[in-house]
Amino acid sequence: MVKFKRSERLIDMTHYLAERPHQLVPLTFFSERYGSAKSSISEDLTIIKETFEGRGIGIVQTVPGAAGGVKYIPKVNAGEAKEVIEELCQHMESSDRLLPGGYLYMTDLLGNPLLMKKVGKLLASAFAEKEIDVIMTVATKGIPIANAIAAYLNVPVVIVRRDSRVTEGSTVSINYVSGSSKRIQSMVLSKRSLKEGSNVLVVDDFMKAGGTVNGMKNLLEEFSATLSGIGVLVESENAEERLVDDYVSLLKLSDVNEKNKQISLKQGNYFQSNLTFLS
Repeated sequence: MVKFKRSERLIDMTHYLAERPHQLVPLTFFSERYGSAKSSISEDLTIIKETFEGRGIGIVQTVPGAAGGVKYIPKVNAGEAKEVIEELCQHMESSDRLLPGGYLYMTDLLGNPLLMKKVGKLLASAFAEKEIDVIMTVATKGIPIANAIAAYLNVPVVIVRRDSRVTEGSTVSINYVSGSSKRIQSMVLSKRSLKEGSNVLVVDDFMKAGGTVNGMKNLLEEFSATLSGIGVLVESENAEERLVDDYVSLLKLSDVNEKNKQISLKQGNYFQSNLTFLS
């Protein structure tokens, strides 16, 4: 077996943990991987832990016992979170995003992998202490956000659709009331995509009254699944009646002036959601 230098171990170990967030890795795995004593591995992990926490990368958590090990939990500090949210506000407030009817063009942001990676880490950090087995969203705009969060929580994504597809197999369908238009709409989910009793994080790109999110909550009941949390990229501040009240949002749309082509956004409730940040 090739003997690894400490610098090589640190680089490889850091990469291994970063690629597998929330996954418990036994110390014996690293010991055998590098041909090093567990005491040396523990010293290396202490260096990684201090660096991760000091640089706002996340937490390296040690689990004692025979079945224990170490796991990387992505987290952010408050300063990083504010910078990302301010960056999002700047992007969103551009007047050329305004579409007829007061809608906002967001496709380019949702298709920006670097920006979505930042969004994913913020929302994953918000729910890092929750027990989550899967992330649920509605096609199509919620998919990039859900995938970005899933990469940091290391869980799969299930996609709810407006109509059934033959490639999905047997599906479960429900009707729900749209929060803004009060229309009756439908959403479907493949029976194979969600195990009974799963703990689910519901994600949406934009929430006005919360009809779509509330519909997904109702859909969970059909699978005897548990709602672990709700994450939203943008919420509307001027919703007359909110159908959900326990959620985390990054941005809040406060005003859209079509005449003057002005879009006003501010921080969502991210910092009022009893989150724990890295110091």
